[in-house]
Amino acid sequence: MGLNDLRNSIDNIDGKILNLLNLRAKEVLKISEFKRNKKLKAYSPDREANLLRRLRKLNQGPLSSKDTDIIFGEVMSVCRALHAKLKISYLGPEGTFTHLAARKKFGKKTAYVSSDSIADVFEKVEKGDADYGVVPIENSTEGVVKHTLDMFATSPLKICSQITLNISHFLLSKTTLSRVKKIYSHPQAFAQCRKWITANTPGVKLVDALSTAKAAQLAKKDSAGACLGNKVLAQIYKLRIISSSVEDSSNNRTRFLVIAKNDSPTSGKDKTSVLLAMQDKVGALHDTLLVFKKGKINLTKIESRPSKKKAWEYYFFVDFQGHKNSDNVEKVLKELSKNCTIKILGSYPDEN
Repeated sequence: MGLNDLRNSIDNIDGKILNLLNLRAKEVLKISEFKRNKKLKAYSPDREANLLRRLRKLNQGPLSSKDTDIIFGEVMSVCRALHAKLKISYLGPEGTFTHLAARKKFGKKTAYVSSDSIADVFEKVEKGDADYGVVPIENSTEGVVKHTLDMFATSPLKICSQITLNISHFLLSKTTLSRVKKIYSHPQAFAQCRKWITANTPGVKLVDALSTAKAAQLAKKDSAGACLGNKVLAQIYKLRIISSSVEDSSNNRTRFLVIAKNDSPTSGKDKTSVLLAMQDKVGALHDTLLVFKKGKINLTKIESRPSKKKAWEYYFFVDFQGHKNSDNVEKVLKELSKNCTIKILGSYPDEN
């Protein structure tokens, strides 16, 4: 078979794919009408998570599961926009890792609203200026993002979904590495590249910025400046990549949360996040963890934070497997409530 024959075969397949996509869109329009009548949201985290899981199981290659996630993620984004164009608030400006995580989750057919701080992301969603918000929660190298944890202590918003992003940092500048006098970046980025900075830029001044994108803006204005961030920033802010993959760990990942006024119905494989405030007594944490063990609930994270209400008083941010509405989780939460104050932050699809 010659090249033209192979190309004709691809053209024929593309035509069939296009017809099937339009057929899918017609069914989506029917669902959209149903949702409007019932006043349901356009975005269904549980449904989309199950759809992607099902396709991963059906996939026989040569496309990878990551490939099918990308393709059908954009298909869902386009089809979702037939119902309503979502507005997503994220920690900006354009080009931050949070922005990339938001686009990974919601696709290109979505309106994105930059926010100057994590608190601003929460505020936009609370006021209805955005449908959803995306905030960082933890990095595999440097741990939790404390500002996000502290916001959950007072905000009424819920977690409805999560995103995990592989993080690779690049040194960007308008000059060469030998001429760099300052490096701008977010403190988390500096922490994730500490060894490389020490070995390759001794004596260079490190300047904290609100985000990696803000750092790129500062580096653009500084003839002897550089910034740490993702390589997308080079294109957006007209900078050059002068060093690649400068993160200390090749397995550098950040987890992001999608926040909304409501969490997600059960998808069959879920995670729940809660805040726990315990009685100030000996063995309180041990007794609390024992309740989870007896209920056969697998904890995936526990993190303490000062309550800021009383000296030496703490609350605990806890992630565990299971949905808040499942029988075993309900029993555990009921038992915990006897000795703890519990704030359920949300149940959402576990996509790790």
